[in-house]
Amino acid sequence: MDISYILNHLGEDRENYFNAVSPPMMLSSNFAFANVATMREELTRELETPFYTRGYNPTVAILRKKIAALEGAEDALVFSSGSAAVAAAVMSVVKQGDHLVCVAKPYSWTNTLIGKYLAKYGVTSSFVDGGRSQAFEEALQPNTKLIYLESPNSLTFELQDIEAICALAKSKNITTIIDNSYNSPLNQSPIEMGVDLVVHSATKYLNGHSDVVAGVVAGSRQRIAAMMAEEYMTLGAIIGAHDAWLMIRGMRTLELRVNRSAESAQYLAQILEKHPAVKKVHYPFLETNHDYDLAKKQMKQGGGLLSIELNAENVEAVERFCNALKRFLLATSWGGHESLCFPLCALKASASFTNPLPWNLVRLYIGLEDKQVLEEDLKQALDKMQQA
Repeated sequence: MDISYILNHLGEDRENYFNAVSPPMMLSSNFAFANVATMREELTRELETPFYTRGYNPTVAILRKKIAALEGAEDALVFSSGSAAVAAAVMSVVKQGDHLVCVAKPYSWTNTLIGKYLAKYGVTSSFVDGGRSQAFEEALQPNTKLIYLESPNSLTFELQDIEAICALAKSKNITTIIDNSYNSPLNQSPIEMGVDLVVHSATKYLNGHSDVVAGVVAGSRQRIAAMMAEEYMTLGAIIGAHDAWLMIRGMRTLELRVNRSAESAQYLAQILEKHPAVKKVHYPFLETNHDYDLAKKQMKQGGGLLSIELNAENVEAVERFCNALKRFLLATSWGGHESLCFPLCALKASASFTNPLPWNLVRLYIGLEDKQVLEEDLKQALDKMQQA
């Protein structure tokens, strides 16, 4: 199926809904049956038919079909947040006594889940340098059940060799999960490279309008059905029909938004790389990036996220830069229409800030504004940063 068909038509079955161009919002929490026999039968098919909205909702089902098709998966589930999706995916694989290997410096709440939360229940973990595929093999233990990837990973956007790591995992009967939020399904296809489960913070590109918090997991029918029966239904971190409808609306323009954001980010990354007030630019599709060849191999283009390390003397200089921006909102998250700025130093209030990542790191999300306007804004803010 072509992308346009998936985004605009797949799953919408307009002939069943008065030929409505926009799909219906099925707000009912409950569904009734003509007799006990029908009720009994439908209860056994809750993955694919309405019974109770905590399990299946017709509007959410449209969204599931679209996401699964975009990822080249057999099925998908939609959650109330990206963190909920990550947690359900990981917990569907590991149990007490198991071990997992995770790429170093993952998304903060993924790090908390794996490094702290699961440890309370007897699941051990190792965090490894994702740039060395050999590091994953070196970290394996007899009880390793999962390898968790995030390519590119958060904030500094290092890549992992997905095909090589998946080949290793399959040879050892180990499950693989990847967070594909940075790329969206349009710029990277992990399932084609051997990944078992793909997760997204759907708050980002998939929704794209900064008005929904959601997450998705895509994979084989068997894995999704097992997750539905356990983590999805038990923990109840579901998305509501209204939010699902908003996501369907947002995905109409997914291809346009992702391409515009990536094209502008590529342009600005090249500009910033040459600016004397910028020490380093983290962006996979810069030719100077050490992962550039791998990025070209497994990604279609760069995303809208990049990070810069500023030539700043102190935290106050970083703050001057951020506070001087006029077209970038100071905010977390990303993936919407608007350009955003997130300075790492905001996590701590003083120059005593300690973190494995540089204190002068600023993450920028490039939205849909004119790229020349954003360029001018960045340059004037960099000028102000350098003023004592």
